[in-house]
Amino acid sequence: MLAVEDWAEIRRLHRAEGIPIKAIARVMGVSRNTVRAALASDRPPKYQRPLRGSIVDAVEPRIRELLRAYPTMPATVIAERIGWTRSIRVLSERVAQLRPAYLPPDPASRTAYVAGEIAQCDFWFPPIELPVGFGQVRGPKQLPVLTMVMGYSRWLMAILVPTRHAEDLFAGWWRLIHGLGSVPRALVWDGEGAIGRWRGGRSELTAQCQAFRGTLGSKVIICKPADPEAKGIIERAHDYLERSFLPGRSFCSPTDFNSQMTDWLALVNTRQRRVLGCAPTDRITADRQAMLTLPPVAPEIGWRRSVRLPRDHYIRLDSNDYSVHPSVIGRPVEVFADLARVRVHSGGKLVADHERIWAWHQTISDPDHVTAAKALRRSRIGVLRATPEPEVEQRALSDYDTALGIDLDTEGGVA
Repeated sequence: MLAVEDWAEIRRLHRAEGIPIKAIARVMGVSRNTVRAALASDRPPKYQRPLRGSIVDAVEPRIRELLRAYPTMPATVIAERIGWTRSIRVLSERVAQLRPAYLPPDPASRTAYVAGEIAQCDFWFPPIELPVGFGQVRGPKQLPVLTMVMGYSRWLMAILVPTRHAEDLFAGWWRLIHGLGSVPRALVWDGEGAIGRWRGGRSELTAQCQAFRGTLGSKVIICKPADPEAKGIIERAHDYLERSFLPGRSFCSPTDFNSQMTDWLALVNTRQRRVLGCAPTDRITADRQAMLTLPPVAPEIGWRRSVRLPRDHYIRLDSNDYSVHPSVIGRPVEVFADLARVRVHSGGKLVADHERIWAWHQTISDPDHVTAAKALRRSRIGVLRATPEPEVEQRALSDYDTALGIDLDTEGGVA
């Protein structure tokens, strides 16, 4: 076989130097037919091993019979049926080559996301223990982290919220959407109790979720039960949070946890993603431009209720008692709480403002409220003491004797 360097030299001598075939054959030490073949070939010579028969050729007709009757039959079962005693790998390769002729291929579907179209949401429960104040520590099941990932840009957002109640869920959800600056056209959720569930073969949203999405003008999609692939992006994000965010970190409070996670997310969203070929920051602008604008009026979120303030001038929220100024005892008050503050209004006036406490079963008292309550108690006692007592008529004892029919003699005896 002619070597590649000889083939190249023959072509050079003929094309560049103009040497005839006979002279090239004499210089290179090859036959003239070899020179002619080298000049006629446009590609370098390549060694090809001569084709030889395979040990599977003899049983191929029986393999085809079995595949014609059972296209999905495994190669191991085929080997058993035909009495194959040689290498299973050789047989499996031939079965893989023949099977497409009897079984149509099943191409895997590839999900593509349009800019601004969809965002996947879920709760992540970090496997840590977090101090929440008053000597209390919360475990993983009591630390719901609300996460949201954009389908097109893979932009990741997350926030730790106090509870999974609807009031805290929608407050945290609105904070993520407001921080994004736009509203995704469709929001995908698992069967979260505060969002909705599957019932009667269709999804059913809660009243709170209907009100929330109505304000946003967006669509909320509930995934079918036992279908984790429907929101694989958010599941992979949770795995990434556990492997990249948590290792080597310690947290002293929920505020510290959210602060560290915010800084980490700002860095992560600038990292290149293999599936995208770029970083989320390179796509988020197109994502935002295709989304809906924020509503002109924010949705009603957080804890809201009206109560009549009792004599102890405390209101209860999420197992904790918060003091209210005692001047509005007996009057209706409006209680509002978000993720950070607990506020109480009466007649349009702010009568209480406390930091939201994550610990449970605590009593939170404002020193001004306690002082005002003591002053009101002292003034009430003073008013009661200043009221004069009514005069009571003093009757003579002889009037009682006459009423009872008792007659006393002059010496004190009874007649």
